Amino acid sequence: MPAVTYIEHDGTEHAVEVKAGLSVMEGAIRNNVPGIDADCGGACACATCHVYVDEAWLEKTGKPSAMEESMLDFAENVEPNSRLSCQIRATDALDGLVVRLPENQH
Repeated sequence: MPAVTYIEHDGTEHAVEVKAGLSVMEGAIRNNVPGIDADCGGACACATCHVYVDEAWLEKTGKPSAMEESMLDFAENVEPNSRLSCQIRATDALDGLVVRLPENQH
C-alpha cells in the first residue's frame, strides 16, 4: 500500500498507508487525520479536503481538472500546488507522497 504523509500546519506529521485506488482524502478520513473534513464525501463539490502537494510530487499527482479548479476557488490560501485530496488517487507510483494542510483546516 502506498504511504502518504499528511503534515498539519503546525508541523505534526501523520504517516499512513492508503489502499491503492482510494483517494488521498479517503486515506485521511480512514486514519483520523485532522484537517481533512471532506464535507461532500469526495464528490469534488466543496474544498474542505484542500491540501498542498509537496513540490517533489506535483508531476506525479497530475494537474487538477477544470471542475477541481473551480472548487479550489472556494478554498482559502490557494497556492500553485493546491489540490483537492479527493481528486488524487493513491497508486504505487505515489508511495511516499507528502501533502501539507492549510492553516485554516485544523
